Amino acid sequence: MEEIAGSSQNTPESWGAVDLKPLRVVFMGTPDFAAEALKILLKFDAADIVAAYTQPDRPCGRGRQCKPSPVKQVALENDIPVFQPVNFKDQADVDELAALKPDVLVVAAYGLILPQSVLDIPTVLPLNIHASLLPHWRGAAPIQRSIENGDVVTGISIMKMEAGLDTGPVMVQRALRIGHNDHAGTIHDELAKLGGICICEAMARLQTGAYDLKPQDDSLATYAKKLEKKEGEIDWNQPAEKIHNRIRAMYPWPGAFFDWTNPEGKSLRLNVTPGEVSGESAPKVAPGTILGEMEGKLAITTADRIYLTPEVKPQGKKAMDATAFTCGYMKECK
Repeated sequence: MEEIAGSSQNTPESWGAVDLKPLRVVFMGTPDFAAEALKILLKFDAADIVAAYTQPDRPCGRGRQCKPSPVKQVALENDIPVFQPVNFKDQADVDELAALKPDVLVVAAYGLILPQSVLDIPTVLPLNIHASLLPHWRGAAPIQRSIENGDVVTGISIMKMEAGLDTGPVMVQRALRIGHNDHAGTIHDELAKLGGICICEAMARLQTGAYDLKPQDDSLATYAKKLEKKEGEIDWNQPAEKIHNRIRAMYPWPGAFFDWTNPEGKSLRLNVTPGEVSGESAPKVAPGTILGEMEGKLAITTADRIYLTPEVKPQGKKAMDATAFTCGYMKECK
């Protein structure tokens, strides 16, 4: 495992040309995380992207108009054929994929469970880009669970796909530090780029045959279950550091929130932006009490410390900083 710290020396552009026949690659992915990896892979000579698979367009927004996935958008911009089967239960879809004769399947957050008949198609390997240091945080929400757990390091694993959930042997693995104030959004963006770099490295290793597949130690496995919207609710009775990790993990989606009662006795739902833990102990008031503006932020009590958030967003309203909120909702105008 190699740790990176923002250096460009490990990017595909720095590796130089590889005078070998490119591998035929079918890319499978759906969201922004996958689209970023596809963008990087498209620039790498060792991979010839012959098709992109992504989930069918879904109705979205109030107009319920279909919007193509980020992967589909990138593929179309680069004249790559796009396929969108609902699943691979129909043999015709499996046959259609096989007819593309891929050397490698590259899968990143595709959103479909691939049957063994699909994993057996590539002549070299089916590879997955996973946003954790496997065997830690196998599953659907590795970035959020890692931050929620208070981890200080995460990373990318390129593994051979197997029938089990993220159980395959690992070819490439690189780590990324998680800063105390990083949240799921910032780490997602950094890992998306790192995933693109790592899959290019895997392509280069496959091209030359100089690669190893390291089995995972199942005894060290942890699991990252899918996020649910209700998990964003903040329990201010917990220690501040634990609350901080929860808020960071839930940002930007599904968002961290709590119900606050204003001075008139009306309940109001507030979404909380990640902030910081104050060095000051919480006063002897109920956890979840909004104390007002402190150090330019909104101060809220927890079980042990004061939590400082730069802004809150009342339900149905725009986000407000501490000055605007205390003046508008607490009648404490400066």
